[in-house]
Amino acid sequence: MVGFRPADVPPSAAVKFVGAGTAACIADLLTFPLDTAKVRLQIQGESKTSTAKGKQSAVKYRGVFGTITTMVRTEGPRSLYSGLVAGLQRQMSFASVRIGLYDSVKQFYTKGSDHVGIGSRLLAGCTTGAMAVAFAQPTDVVKVRFQAQARSPGHAKRYCSTIDAYKTIAKEEGVHGLWKGTAPNIARNAIVNCTELVTYDFIKDTLLKSTPLTDNLPCHFISAFGAGLCTTVIASPVDVVKTRYMNAALGQYRSVLNCAAAMMTKEGPLAFYKGFMPSFLRLGSWNVVMFVTYEQLKRAMMAGNHNCTNIL
Repeated sequence: MVGFRPADVPPSAAVKFVGAGTAACIADLLTFPLDTAKVRLQIQGESKTSTAKGKQSAVKYRGVFGTITTMVRTEGPRSLYSGLVAGLQRQMSFASVRIGLYDSVKQFYTKGSDHVGIGSRLLAGCTTGAMAVAFAQPTDVVKVRFQAQARSPGHAKRYCSTIDAYKTIAKEEGVHGLWKGTAPNIARNAIVNCTELVTYDFIKDTLLKSTPLTDNLPCHFISAFGAGLCTTVIASPVDVVKTRYMNAALGQYRSVLNCAAAMMTKEGPLAFYKGFMPSFLRLGSWNVVMFVTYEQLKRAMMAGNHNCTNIL
């Protein structure tokens, strides 16, 4: 067996809370370039300008690795990690709530019953997803703004640092600007959380009951990969609209629905799946790293706590 063995005592809510945030930060560090590429592909097309001949400007980014290569060539390798600080702030506050509290909220809805239906799982996913957005939305806004801004000589940088971004957004757009896109983000994260956590939960339970797999790394890997694929397919349209709306200049769109309508009118339905491949690569790899790390961190912390108790 690889990794820590399952603990005899279930992990506490505090262990899950800290473990989820830490695991999400580790996953973000490893997959952040894919997330940045996804954002660049998603916003590509919203600010196309016409040339003197009336033709649209050339597409700058093509494909996941083409986008990464172009960014490294024109902006330097550091551009792939633009917004990382805000991203880690987001994960530490965001994942801790939406993932770390999922089991506790699920138990609350089932009133401690051993039988957990799909409805209780979906309700728990929606609840923790909405709670996380309400708490951590400013970090998501700043992360998206940093990832979207280009560093090439022809582009003026909107923000100099993470702190400057928080201050500038609050000054120019008001404090509510830091919560811009909360509605689509709540919708996205309700979908993501339900799909991601419920799918992982369901696949893991099915594997443990119907296959020879035990509660260890292979089971966690397969469950996480399946969760990442399902999440990407279902959440991509909402994710694209959220990214466009959060990155938009003040007054560019009247509302989230206006943003979605503008995308449909100007770019067609396929615009809602822009950046799908980096989204899948990112969510698939992020889910695998996060869930595998999360399961091991929970066991490591419980083992450490058990050893400390024995020593004392």
